[in-house]
Amino acid sequence: MEKAIIGHVPAVITTNFSIGVAIFQQLVRESARLLKDYDIEVIEAHHRNKLDAPSGTAKTILQIIEEEAGTREKMYGREGMKKRENEIGVHVIRGGDIVGDHKVMYSKNFETIELSHRAYDRSVFASGAVMAARWVVGKKPGIYGMNDVLDLKKI
Repeated sequence: MEKAIIGHVPAVITTNFSIGVAIFQQLVRESARLLKDYDIEVIEAHHRNKLDAPSGTAKTILQIIEEEAGTREKMYGREGMKKRENEIGVHVIRGGDIVGDHKVMYSKNFETIELSHRAYDRSVFASGAVMAARWVVGKKPGIYGMNDVLDLKKI
């Protein structure tokens, strides 16, 4: 795909076109940088018919956390008797008509910080895609993301 784009056309490519998710991901980036010595859990939920697990957005969240807090083993779900290590817990929920919920928990003794984004309607993805389509017109050939569209700088 990159071969077809780079040097030929401008394109906005992202795992999620929601404006709120782009801002949420910036907050995750900053919090992961500041809270790297906390236990980290990523929880995501979608409708019962979603096939990929974890979602592309959850994978992007995990990538952001690792960029800021360092690479850690992923623990997909929890079962049995095992001491918590320096991993990132990843939990996937599929049920009903949930449009998209993503949460990151940072926990340490005596406190927990949670960041979350919840989409109530798929129109948030469409409006972000329309904004991206309008923004990309006239740009130099290359791959852009929602951070470019929203002029969000990597903090």
